[in-house]
Amino acid sequence: MEVQGKTALVTGASRGIGKVIAQSLGSEGANMVINARNEDDLQKTATEIESFGSKVHMVVGDLREEKTVKRIVQESKDTFGGIDILVNNAGLGLFHPIIDMPTEEWDHMFDLNVKSLFLMTRESLPLLRKAKESVIVNVVSLAGKNAFKGGGGYSATKHAVLAFSRCLMLEERDKGVRVLAICPGSVDTSFSDHDEEKKKKILSPKDVADSVMLMIKLPQRAMVSEIDIRPSNP
Repeated sequence: MEVQGKTALVTGASRGIGKVIAQSLGSEGANMVINARNEDDLQKTATEIESFGSKVHMVVGDLREEKTVKRIVQESKDTFGGIDILVNNAGLGLFHPIIDMPTEEWDHMFDLNVKSLFLMTRESLPLLRKAKESVIVNVVSLAGKNAFKGGGGYSATKHAVLAFSRCLMLEERDKGVRVLAICPGSVDTSFSDHDEEKKKKILSPKDVADSVMLMIKLPQRAMVSEIDIRPSNP
């Protein structure tokens, strides 16, 4: 795929993996639609992308609200004519032993990590199918394949996203939509606290973004449907 001139929608683009993926796409000449809840941080991402000469449209809002998702997709169509690349990155992790997991935190994770991703995908699919050469990237986690103490809620959401992605790939592959589920291990973002020594060993957001870009730029005949990426020597 030639990224230049395509329209990419990235959620959770104000920081971390989402921000670097948005920057990578913008640096290749894509028209960018970016979303997050924090307007100041999102504006910083927009300014950095505009420095590459690419066009950016910001939509501030909470993806847990269906009306926000529909507004983002409509504004993508109104501003750039459609969507060629969708990156579902927005998410959060709240960690407790299951016996101590507050119901509201469980619901918050499932609403953002799973429901909003479903809504964004469903609403974007008509535009992605129309493009005939399009990509959906779902940022999952190795937690979607592995269990750990305190991760009963978070890991459950990521298992759900991985299953969703696998079904989506099978449903959309003959309609011109390639689907990637990327599952990173430990990444140096604000998502988790790491000391300086640990940061030298774990992945950087750019490592994840580079892997995503390689998949996107493959020809339409080739689809990498899942990527596990982890530190070589954590």
